[in-house]
Amino acid sequence: MLIVVLIIALGSLFPLFIEEVRNEWIAVLILVSIFIVLVSFILWTNFTVKYIFYRDYLFIKGGPFKSRIPYKNITEVSRTTAIFTGHRIMSSRDGLEIFNKTTFLGSIKISPRNKREFIIELKKRCPNIKIRE
Repeated sequence: MLIVVLIIALGSLFPLFIEEVRNEWIAVLILVSIFIVLVSFILWTNFTVKYIFYRDYLFIKGGPFKSRIPYKNITEVSRTTAIFTGHRIMSSRDGLEIFNKTTFLGSIKISPRNKREFIIELKKRCPNIKIRE
């Protein structure tokens, strides 16, 4: 997460190090505002992720993004090391990928804190699910 924030800082605040821009207070205000908005959005998206097991579906929410996956549509769960995609980008090198019939591209990548308990609970609600370790 720190690397992402540093890249955004470099991209949005670099023009402040140019002599002509530093003296323009409107340009400084705009560049700092862009940095604050982008970093706030990324932090909001990554640190407010929730996984809620409802009676008929798994609800995943991270910032403004929501996914409601009916248990009957979940076909498979497998471990993944793709750290640049899914909820909680770059927060874990060992996430889970849930394959289903309802989400865009057929799967969603998540990173629950306790993966073993998450898989056990998901297996209770989806007895026909295939689990790849």
